[in-house]
Amino acid sequence: MWLSRALQDISKAPLISLAHGLALILIGAAILTLGHNRFWLMAGALSGFLVVGPLVATSLYAISRAIERGEVADWGLIRRTWTQWQSCHATGRGGYWCMVRFGALLALAATGWVLISASLITVMSPVRVQTLQDFIAHVVLARDGQLFVQWMALGSFLAAPIFASSVVAMPLMLDRRVTVRQAVLTSWSVVLANPGPMALWAALIVMLTLLGLGSYLLGLVVVMPLLGHASWHAYRDLVDASAFPARDDAMVPAV
Repeated sequence: MWLSRALQDISKAPLISLAHGLALILIGAAILTLGHNRFWLMAGALSGFLVVGPLVATSLYAISRAIERGEVADWGLIRRTWTQWQSCHATGRGGYWCMVRFGALLALAATGWVLISASLITVMSPVRVQTLQDFIAHVVLARDGQLFVQWMALGSFLAAPIFASSVVAMPLMLDRRVTVRQAVLTSWSVVLANPGPMALWAALIVMLTLLGLGSYLLGLVVVMPLLGHASWHAYRDLVDASAFPARDDAMVPAV
C-alpha cells in the first residue's frame, strides 16, 4: 500500500520529511492569521491546499526517489530540487521549466478556487460570513444546508479535473524528461484506466487533509509528508515511464 511505503520513507528521512509538514503548518497559520475575520476567503485558501499539494510535495518526491535508488536524501537534495531549474539551461522539451509552468498552472487554479469560493459564500449566504463561527453556523449547520452542499459540490466539480491532471504529473516530470502535455495526458490515462483505485485515493487525500486541517493544522506535520511520499509510490506503481527519457541530471549538484 502506498501509505505504508510512505511511512517507511518518513522513517528513513524523518527530519527532512516532517519539516515539509511544519512548513505547511506555518503557511496555514499565516492564512488563519490574515483571514481570521474573513473566513469566506480563508475557507477557499485552506481548501486550495488540495490543489497545490502536488507542487508543494515536489521535494518529497525527490526524497522518495533518492531512497528508492539508494542515494543520499539530505538538505542538499532539497536545495537542488527547488533551485536546479534556475541553473539548468534545458528549456526545451522536457526541461525543468515544464515543472515551473505546471506549478504556475496549479497556483492559478488554486487562486481561481479562492475567488469562486469567496464569491459563492458572499453572494449566497443569508448573513455576512466573517469568522469560523459564522461559517459553521450559517453555512455548515444552516437549517436547509443548501449553501454548504453547493459549496462542496462546486469544489468537487472543479477539483476532479485538477486531480486527474496532476495525480502523477509532477512525479513524472521530476523523474523523466516530459512536457507538461505529456505529463497531464499520462495522468488522465492513469485515472481512466484505474477509476476505482483513483477514486479511493482521492477520497483518502481529502479525508487525511481534512483531518490535518481539523486538528488546528497540527496534523499536517504528518499528513503532508505522508501524502507526498505516497504519491511518489502511486506514480511508480501506475506509470510505465520507460518510454520517456530519464532525467539523469535531476539529482546532480548544480555547479
